[in-house]
Amino acid sequence: MNVSVSQANLAHALSIVSHAVAAKSTLAILVNILITTEDGQLKLSATNLELGINYWIPAQIEEEGAVTVPAKLLIDLVNTLPDDKVQLKLDPATQTLSVRCLQIVTDIKGISAEEFPPMPVFDDSEAIAFDMNDLRKMIQQVAFAASSDDSRPVLQGVYLNVNGNEMAMAATDGYRIAVKNIVLKENFDQPISVIIPARTLMELVRITSENDKQVLVTLSSGKMQVIFHLQNVELASQIISGTYVDYKAIIPKSFQTTTVVSTASMLKACSQAAIIARESKNLTRLNIQGGENGAGKVHITAQSEETGFYENYIDANVDGPDIQIAFNVRFLKEVMEVIESPNVSIQTNTSMSPGLIVPLDDNQNYRYVIMPMHFG
Repeated sequence: MNVSVSQANLAHALSIVSHAVAAKSTLAILVNILITTEDGQLKLSATNLELGINYWIPAQIEEEGAVTVPAKLLIDLVNTLPDDKVQLKLDPATQTLSVRCLQIVTDIKGISAEEFPPMPVFDDSEAIAFDMNDLRKMIQQVAFAASSDDSRPVLQGVYLNVNGNEMAMAATDGYRIAVKNIVLKENFDQPISVIIPARTLMELVRITSENDKQVLVTLSSGKMQVIFHLQNVELASQIISGTYVDYKAIIPKSFQTTTVVSTASMLKACSQAAIIARESKNLTRLNIQGGENGAGKVHITAQSEETGFYENYIDANVDGPDIQIAFNVRFLKEVMEVIESPNVSIQTNTSMSPGLIVPLDDNQNYRYVIMPMHFG
């Protein structure tokens, strides 16, 4: 291998693929990045066997070749190099990669590319095209609600269902459920129903930009892997096996009290209450009070023996009886951060039944169910 690339392009590519490098592994190869030449470009790859990322950058190729080198070492080095051309030259006999930039020369001991795990191969003949902006918004509004508990792997994923021209995405950690539905621009003949790790989808959002208008998606023949393909980057992931929860049955259908508040005001109040509530399991009380002609208030309080007391009132339009209910303020804050509508509806029944949060102008396309907490 003998190639020349831009330092800026190489540093950016390394920052993308680094998130697929295994943090800890008994296999030394999994903490390495695969560097190879392909179709006149330089290809960087990393995998932890659950998530894999390929990234292609323009390169001047004098000699083809491939090698793997320690990811952290290479990233730390490239980030300190001048903004100039970087030459990568491999000695196949010793698997040593020479990295040269201006007068700076560094030799890095590598491992043969043949030991690197095979990456899934993208087949564009079976690819389904999605609008990246739509998919990005769905992921941002849903994936954060997935569980981080390793003992419940199914809930660590996001359920994706495509049927005809309708696509639904849902995530839950057992205490809340986020659901987003959209209508696609075209019909798909083959229904899709898979559980994709939430981390995979959040990585997809991270590595894409507003310039990415379309993403091609394929499932492996056994539907055990999914590949997202964009212009310069490819993300592959294992699919979570199992049956997803029947989230539709959990979403309440009717409510006694509907409270409409400013999304920005609610977000600000939740951010403030969280400072106190984090020492008391994030418990925050909402005392919803109606008024004349529906003009009411939401009295928000949080208390902790260690830190103190928080109290705030925000204006609200209340339709229905007054209610006192407690929620995990972090769950409230996180949903307010992803809702784009200026006003949001909080729908409740009793202090012991789940609440439903819906953007006011969203026509039920986005729903967020949140379980109440005991007042204690």
